[in-house]
Amino acid sequence: MYNLNLNEEQIAIRDTVCDFVKNEITPVAVHPDRLEPFDPPLPTELIDQAAELGLRALSISEEFGGAGADMLTCCIVAEELAVGDADVASVLAETANLAGILFGKLLNKEQRERLLPEFLEDNKYHIALASSEAEFDGWIGNNYCRSKTDGSPVNTKAVQDVNGNWVINGTKTRVSNATVAKLFVVQADTKDGPILLIAPKEAGGIIVNEINRDGGWYIGSCGDVIFTDCTISEENIINLNTMDVFENVGISCAINVGVARAAFEAAVEYSKIRIQGGGPIIQHQAIGAKLAEVAISLEVARTIIWRAAWTSDNESTMSEGNLTGLPLNNIAHISSTEILYKAAKDSAECFGAMGVMRDMPLQKFIHQTRMFLHSRSGNDDSKLQIAEAVAGYE
Repeated sequence: MYNLNLNEEQIAIRDTVCDFVKNEITPVAVHPDRLEPFDPPLPTELIDQAAELGLRALSISEEFGGAGADMLTCCIVAEELAVGDADVASVLAETANLAGILFGKLLNKEQRERLLPEFLEDNKYHIALASSEAEFDGWIGNNYCRSKTDGSPVNTKAVQDVNGNWVINGTKTRVSNATVAKLFVVQADTKDGPILLIAPKEAGGIIVNEINRDGGWYIGSCGDVIFTDCTISEENIINLNTMDVFENVGISCAINVGVARAAFEAAVEYSKIRIQGGGPIIQHQAIGAKLAEVAISLEVARTIIWRAAWTSDNESTMSEGNLTGLPLNNIAHISSTEILYKAAKDSAECFGAMGVMRDMPLQKFIHQTRMFLHSRSGNDDSKLQIAEAVAGYE
């Protein structure tokens, strides 16, 4: 049965993260020194402090030393972190998601025993998925209801040397967590087709070029990763038939909710202290109605995201006919990005002209919620994927 009542453990995790954000992250995130630059540095110290709470290993099973959190719990944590700072939330959510997939689903026993202890012991140990190629042109927008191609071109090549090691050459672009990662999961092409390889940063032959925020919108850490004769031992190959296992829209949407919620909470607080016309502006009907609309948007967005997360944790509900069968991740992404961007703008309007000043946090919230509108393949292409599901096209 579809149930979003949080259990005691989820509430305890949420409250712990919420207290940490309020006391440690928010004071730094809203300081003018961090708000005014167009290219603010990644708050690595805050990320390290948050990692001490065990958030990197959030989705790793308890059997392997993690928290064993489900997708819904990961979304709750991502939202709370993003209320403080979206960069912190993005880095930790990416690592937690990839760690759960790698150590729980993809790595064999030998690989897990070799890599997991170091990951758990080092709070600066982050993971990045190096899969995107600069030449990629997504299929869905140009091939609606037509045969799909084999996927994105994999121009990064891997060949085996005489010792059986894999030698990687190529460039991966816009890789999340690239600048902080100590372990890369690399998709490369071989004579027998694409494979996945585990590439530790210290392996050599890996250069990371950080993307300046002025030249490319992103949240968290992002960079191009260049592999030049990067030699990886044969034991670091991963057997995987599809990249779909890495698809996780829900967490990024939850980060978006956290950003819009931060804008909303700032607007409510300001509206209670800003006096106009003989009283706080929150008592004016126009402001009250605007804040009510934002509150509704947050509730609607969070509900569809949590439903998508719950479905991910309970996949049998699809096969049993309890849900429509439509791609809820896509629906959550499209619906939440559009209404949360408006929610952030409406929150900023409560500040009047101050809402767009660089030393105020509202301009950052609008900027970030707008970025989510254009994340992944974009809303238009995502809508076509839903349309294919409606048409029954496979």
